[in-house]
This record gives sequence, C-alpha cells and structure tokens, in this order.
Amino acid sequence: MRKSFFYSFVKRLFDIVAAFCGTIVLIPITIIVGLCIKIEDRGPIFFKQERLTKDGKPFMLIKFRSMVVNAEALRDSLEDQNEMDGPVFKIKNDKRITKVGHFIRKTSIDEFPQVLNVLKGDISVVGPRPPLRREVEQYDEKAKRRLEVKGGLTCLWQIQPHRNTLTFDQWVDLDIEYIENRSLWLDLKIILKTFKVLFTAQGE
Repeated sequence: MRKSFFYSFVKRLFDIVAAFCGTIVLIPITIIVGLCIKIEDRGPIFFKQERLTKDGKPFMLIKFRSMVVNAEALRDSLEDQNEMDGPVFKIKNDKRITKVGHFIRKTSIDEFPQVLNVLKGDISVVGPRPPLRREVEQYDEKAKRRLEVKGGLTCLWQIQPHRNTLTFDQWVDLDIEYIENRSLWLDLKIILKTFKVLFTAQGE
C-alpha cells in the first residue's frame, strides 16, 4: 500500500532530524560504553551485521557489541536452546552475552548506534525490525510482507509487554498491522511508548 508523498516526506525529515540529534548524544555514550566493553572483553566496540530492509535490500546494521568476539561462530552449537519459534533465534540466558552486554541489552543501549543507519537512510525510526538473511529465507508469503516497508529502530512488537513471549506469527501480525495502518500519529505513539520501555528497562 503506497502512502502519500506528504507522509513519506515528513517521516524522512523526522528521521534525519532525530538521527542527527541522536548522533550528537551518541558521542559521550560511545566513550563510556566503549570503555566498559573494552575493559571487560577486548575486541571491537561496535558489532556490524548484515540485515535486510525494504524489498530485501541488504545493509550493515550497527550495534554496540554485547557478546563475546566469536559469538557468531558459537551460534550453531546453541541452536537446540533457541527459545523463540519460527526463524528468530534468541536465548534468555545466552552465555555469549558479556556482563556489560546484559546491561546495554536490558536498557536497549546496544541499539543506539543504529541512529547512524537511520541517518544514512538504511532504516527509519519506526518500522519492522530488519531481519537477517537466513531468517528471510525461511519466511512464508505472509512473513515476507515485513519487507514491504523500510525497517525501523522500533515497532509495535518492540513496545509490547513481555514481547519475547510472543510467537513469531504474533510478531508478524503486529508488523502487518503497522504496515496497513501506518501514519504520523501512529509513529509518534510508538516512539513515545518506546521511551517508556527504555526507562523501565524492558529491553531484553
């Protein structure tokens, strides 16, 4: 469903302004979080991972590193411990996560660097969370609708209480609900509720 030029223009303008302000705020946060990451586990401060956005376009998502350096290599050995259904992989007590990582995930600080992805236009502030290629390869036609719009920092799933207890189908239903009803007002409501999630440390 195509949205009006006005909606698209204002949404992108808001993304640029929000991401620019976020980048300025990110400077002191990067210094503090970066030092904590380095002290606990020597390695890169940032973690980059290929994700897919609108129409399956790939880009490199940027996050603060919250896991040990070889976390990706260890993933296959943990597949039988996956607590999410569908193509999504997540373990509540993932031993690959560092002590600093637990904190920045709980507060969603690990996702702050994604404002750079917003500034570049890879994703928007609001939109379905961009999936991994291996996840998309397992999508059915309904799930592929998540790629009809640009991915985002936050979404309807992100603001749900106990979001990790939802099934993948429920997650997809929420994204489709957003896609079919998206508006500036809905975007604003999601952003405001996201702040509530951040301040109540419901991120993990």
